[in-house]
Amino acid sequence: MKSVDQLAKKAMGLRPTERIRLVEAILYSLDKPDPEIEKSWIAESEARYKAYKRGELEAIDWEEIRKRYER
Repeated sequence: MKSVDQLAKKAMGLRPTERIRLVEAILYSLDKPDPEIEKSWIAESEARYKAYKRGELEAIDWEEIRKRYER
């Protein structure tokens, strides 16, 4: 953990824009898309859209959805 603390201390010495770029780089490294999952999501969204166009799937208004989940 000492090295993490040292890195954090060095990062705090950076200009705000440089710190933002550093954070973005770190977050991006943790969130690499999985090509197989991406393909699955694309196939699912296309299937749902086709079902909607055929009248097999009903669309719900965004305002209705938002009201359901408001706190």
